Amino acid sequence: MTINMGTADRVIRAIVGLVLILAPFMTSWAVFSTQWVMYLSIVIGIILAGTAIFGMCPLYRIIGVNTCRT
Repeated sequence: MTINMGTADRVIRAIVGLVLILAPFMTSWAVFSTQWVMYLSIVIGIILAGTAIFGMCPLYRIIGVNTCRT
């Protein structure tokens, strides 16, 4: 597994992922009024957080993007 994400990319993904995971539980926004939107937000947040932790984005690999300097 080759790292293809830079530090800034990983930090942004981690922050957005955590927000998407926690938002349905911490807010009463009308956006999360249906369960499928809540679950979708959590799943997307887990995917973003997971790619940030491992430093590898499968979509980047498919389209040939590499934001890592090394």
